[in-house]
Amino acid sequence: MFKKIKWIIYTRPFIIFAYYLIQVYSLTFRLKVINEETWQNHVKNKETILLCTWHQQFFAAIRHFRSYSRLNPGLMISRSKDGDLISGVANRTGWHTPRGSSSRGGRQAMMEMIDHLKTYGLGAHIVDGPTGPIGIVKPGVIKMVHETDALVVPFYVEAKNAWHFNSWDKFMLPKPFSRVDIIFEDPRKLSPVNSNAEFDLQRQNLEAVMKPYLIVS
Repeated sequence: MFKKIKWIIYTRPFIIFAYYLIQVYSLTFRLKVINEETWQNHVKNKETILLCTWHQQFFAAIRHFRSYSRLNPGLMISRSKDGDLISGVANRTGWHTPRGSSSRGGRQAMMEMIDHLKTYGLGAHIVDGPTGPIGIVKPGVIKMVHETDALVVPFYVEAKNAWHFNSWDKFMLPKPFSRVDIIFEDPRKLSPVNSNAEFDLQRQNLEAVMKPYLIVS
């Protein structure tokens, strides 16, 4: 029975159902978007932007991020079964989804994501996904930035009332009719690096900037 339920979850009809469920559920949020215009002005000036967030917080941004579809944004998603579901929903919101992770198909997906950023100038990245550990920025985001000369824009989702799941990322689901804020930081330019130590220092610095917005308990 459990296997049959899992099979249904990954079918095309269920993905379509999930897409519309997310759209309707998210309509209940009292949403406020903060500092969005700053990075969008950079896009208008033909600069490349990479939006970055934690895995626990991406759900509440899905509906709003549909408004970026005209910009042909990209998002790298794992090749797992859960990734199939997420990718299917993301594609319906107008996002392109190179598939891969650090454990499977990562190099190919990374190259596709880099090509996408160079072509269209906008992408997003979940910095500790798809399997964690929570709060650890993986090096892929730094590599993409240097390969594409992108500006990094960390963003966070805060909900006044939310459930937090007992998962590796403490996944956050805002409660219906909750106040939800999507907060964008100003774009950050990373300087060129000359060693692995400098590369990892940039990774650590981004992690330190983003960690205060992470809910871990």
